[in-house]
Formats: sequence, structure tokens, C-alpha cells
Amino acid sequence: MSSELAGDVTDLIEARLRQELARLSRRPLVLGLCAAQGSGKSTVAQALQRRLGHSGISGAVLSLDDLYLTREARLDLSAVHPLLRTRGVPGTHDVSLGLAVLEACGCRGKVALPRFSKADDTRCALEQWPVITTPVDVVIFEGWCVGARPQHESALVAPVNEFERDEDGDGRWRRWVNRQLATTYVPLFARIDLLVLLAAPDFTVVAGWRKQQEASLRDRLAAEGRPTDGAMTDREIDRFVAHFQRLTEFILAEMPQRADLVVRLDRQRRPVDPSISPY
Repeated sequence: MSSELAGDVTDLIEARLRQELARLSRRPLVLGLCAAQGSGKSTVAQALQRRLGHSGISGAVLSLDDLYLTREARLDLSAVHPLLRTRGVPGTHDVSLGLAVLEACGCRGKVALPRFSKADDTRCALEQWPVITTPVDVVIFEGWCVGARPQHESALVAPVNEFERDEDGDGRWRRWVNRQLATTYVPLFARIDLLVLLAAPDFTVVAGWRKQQEASLRDRLAAEGRPTDGAMTDREIDRFVAHFQRLTEFILAEMPQRADLVVRLDRQRRPVDPSISPY
């Protein structure tokens, strides 16, 4: 997402956030920012943090992606199902770490914000985590399934794509992931005070958006003089995003009815309707 488009979306979110800040006394206020992969949510979160800082409102950004379990921990999870060695779906995050960071952001002192290296597919060393001074007024908690709810068991019977049909034919993986949303993730998502959904037009755009992100990663790695094989190929991206089709489509169907703010995006990630009325 370009800085210009991020600014348009940030304007909409900031106005709603200021209303909530005036209404709630609890700090930090946790803004949950949910959006499909590649939609520009990280760019929007950072722009919003800067905007708030300029007006004297302290903020921190916590990305769900930075809460991924280490590669070794996910390898252990593969005993439950081989697909769980791949980061991304509910159950592959360190929920306890996320809760601890949110708690620390409301206390006086300093807190290190987790960082995950997608190029290395594991968590960064602790000394690479940025340290912020707390308490902060706002935590922008962003991620592709932030605030998601579990599906009904009956919805899990039929596979949603060839990937699920071929690699999760008995549904064991998708049922396990769904149980994590119904149990482990509940206290984490319950910390959200204001839920914002940046709604993609449909799931078909996600692979293209994700490929743009991966091209940027390759460029960054090359500029740093690092091997670019840490970035995924287009074929690898197609398989990777198939892991997320089920929950992404469910979020787009279910979340607009309960989110505090819905910003619909077109295929160029532009906000579609300035009035931001839910679907």
C-alpha cells in the first residue's frame, strides 16, 4: 500500500480511535487491526502510530506475525499435524507472549517488542527486539486474523480448496486450528477494545498482494547483501496462501457485522466507500 493510500485509511481509523480514547479510561487502549495478507495493514499501523505521536498520543505496534512460534517449536507441533510446521494459522503463535506484551504496555518501565524474521523463518534474537518506554496510550495490534472467531464444526467438513482436499483430507488440521481460536486465542483477542477490519474485495486478490510483498522482501535482502532465497517463489506463495483461504473468507463474511469499523478496499487497496458503512 502506498503512503498516500495508507494516509486515506489512517484518516478514517484515527477519527474512530479518538472517539474511543475519549470514551475509555483504561490504558493502553488496544486497537485490533485485521486484514488479509498483503493488504497494507502494517503500513497503516505504522502510519497511525506516527500520526498519534505527532499529537502527543503514545503508541506501540504489535504484529501478530511477530508472535510466531520459533521454527523449532513449530517442528514439534508437526507431530500434531505436518501442516503445523508452516507459520501462519492459529496455533502457530505464542499467545502467552502476546498477552505479556499487552500487559507490560500498561505498566511503567520498558518493554521489548517481539520480532520475527520471515526471511529466516524464526524469531529474532532478543537483542534485536526494539525496546519502548511504557506505559503507552494505544497498542495497535495488527494481523491477518486478529479478532477472528471459530467456525461452526459443520463448516469444517468440506475442504475449501485443493490444498485442504489433498493435504488435510480428514480435516484434522483445520479442526485443530479452529479449536485454537475457540480456546487459546480467546483471552488475547478479548483484550481488543476497538476492532477495525480492512476488508479485501475477496480472497482472489490475496496471492497477488502477497507476491508484491515477497518481491519487496527480495529487494530488501539484495540491498542488504543477503541471499534472496529466503523469499518465496510465486509457486510457493500460491501454496502458502492456500493455508489461509478458509479463515480469510470466513472473516470477510462474519466480522463486518461486529467490527467497530469496516474499511472496504478495492483491488488497488484503496478505500471504496468513504462512509464506511458495514456490508
